[in-house]
Amino acid sequence: MKLYEVSRQTKIRVVGGATIPPCAPKVGRGEVLDFYHIDGAYSYCKNSKGEVVHLSATTEVEIVN
Repeated sequence: MKLYEVSRQTKIRVVGGATIPPCAPKVGRGEVLDFYHIDGAYSYCKNSKGEVVHLSATTEVEIVN
């Protein structure tokens, strides 16, 4: 599913290639993130280190239970 289809406050796993803004922390396929919300073309997420990362709203993800 696309990230824009996921509810706020959801744990997700990146299953497709992640498009991120320049100079943002890298996000790899298979990485688990806490998704908070979409902010324009990108999202507001945090990785396991607590760093804020921004995935494209069209990134392929799956929900992690």
